[in-house]
Amino acid sequence: MPHRSRLSGFIIDCNTGDLDDAADFWAQALGCSVADRDAGDATADYQMLGDTPGELHIEVQKVGHPSRVHLDIETDDVDAEAARLERLGAKKVAFVKRWWVMEAPTGQRFCVVKSKYPDRGVAWNAWD
Repeated sequence: MPHRSRLSGFIIDCNTGDLDDAADFWAQALGCSVADRDAGDATADYQMLGDTPGELHIEVQKVGHPSRVHLDIETDDVDAEAARLERLGAKKVAFVKRWWVMEAPTGQRFCVVKSKYPDRGVAWNAWD
């Protein structure tokens, strides 16, 4: 089934007790603002940065695992994009709420998410 995908942005996973301080650091380090301190929900604690370069989606997320950065690939068809990436050698790790956590053949984790703002950002890649 034809679908589209593109780089959505980055999630800065922080193993921290103070998400406000972590978000403030990353906003200042990247020349951004903190756009939404309450962007998370009952199961995820994160803050969204604003004024990001190229309208990239950048979040600072409180996590229980070691700190790292992971990227999100956004798409209009999460399952089709996950299948395309599997054909390239990625592995599905877990389905969480509405997105796939995946692992590249080289070990990096990333997420495949549904596009929130399809009319904003960089051009889409079209796949058959």
